[in-house]
Amino acid sequence: MSKLRIGIIGTGGIAHAHLNSYKNVPEVEVVAGADIVPGKAEEFFKRNNMPNAKGFNSKEEMFDNVKLDAVSVCTYNSTHSECAVFALENGLHVLCEKPMSVTLEQSIAMRKAEVKSGKILSIGFQPRYDANWRKIQEIITSGALGKIYYVQTGGGRRSGMPGGNFINKKTAGAGCLADIGCYSLDFAMHSIGYPKPLTVSATAFDYFGKAEFGDAFEVDDFAAAFVRLEGGITLDFRMSWKMNMDTTGDFIFLGTEAGLKIKQPNLNLWGGAWDGPVGEIRLMHDVFGKPTETLIPLEENYGPGLFEKKINAFIDAIINKKPAPIPTSQIVYNQAIIDGIQRSNKLGKEVDVVIEEI
Repeated sequence: MSKLRIGIIGTGGIAHAHLNSYKNVPEVEVVAGADIVPGKAEEFFKRNNMPNAKGFNSKEEMFDNVKLDAVSVCTYNSTHSECAVFALENGLHVLCEKPMSVTLEQSIAMRKAEVKSGKILSIGFQPRYDANWRKIQEIITSGALGKIYYVQTGGGRRSGMPGGNFINKKTAGAGCLADIGCYSLDFAMHSIGYPKPLTVSATAFDYFGKAEFGDAFEVDDFAAAFVRLEGGITLDFRMSWKMNMDTTGDFIFLGTEAGLKIKQPNLNLWGGAWDGPVGEIRLMHDVFGKPTETLIPLEENYGPGLFEKKINAFIDAIINKKPAPIPTSQIVYNQAIIDGIQRSNKLGKEVDVVIEEI
């Protein structure tokens, strides 16, 4: 079988992780890249010692001149949708970086294009491949907790605010909410089967961002939300880039038979966000009528790193005609919550979440 020919749209920071992971997959070859900054894609391949890969100044130019099978979308958030839709309409499989998009409408457009094309569109949530995240889902789906009725996301960085495109509303769409909050939402929602969000009541702040960057800071540095989910489940969400606290709390799942508490491995500065590993898992349950805590042994992550596992799963799905590893049918709900948080914060009241069926 000939190698799958991969292109990269957007050759900034995260594109390096995609490229390095693709290099370790023998079934693929990265043959082209595109970036709207003139010469940037060409320089990207020069720095990575890839003289045969071609750099272009637009995705259109790349598609017109190079035969491709799939692309990674590594652009800033606000262009994820247009790039993914364009690639799908041109018959390519797509791996899109998180967050899926900026608005719910953009996510719906991506989902529609995927369904119409018959190609794979997978979203880049590599923490799903962490062995302990999978252990947590195994515990929950086993029924050990009974009916789950409340989930607290916790987490948040004490310090770890980026700059550049991350703090510009036009490019990022949202701040910590989109950057690391989408990971936290995926952890919570995926663990309980991605129930449909119904309403959102939220608030967001920008005190630290404005203090550091002035008017150049246009997004949120802290967000919190109360989300009602289908099935009578409440989701209590919090996330920050910066705050005067080590954490907004542990990750908690409350069920009628037991509860599950998940701690981060450390709470020093960057260590408090739910975009990384798990530090401790405790099952809270009764044994012969006595409140009991059981420490669940942590799993080791073997083999490739999480990012490389994400790339491997995408390629495996293409070659073996499997469904998207991280399906848009789920992540549309993730984006719907982010969209709802922004709308609720702007309006100062609870908002309904209405998602078009596709």
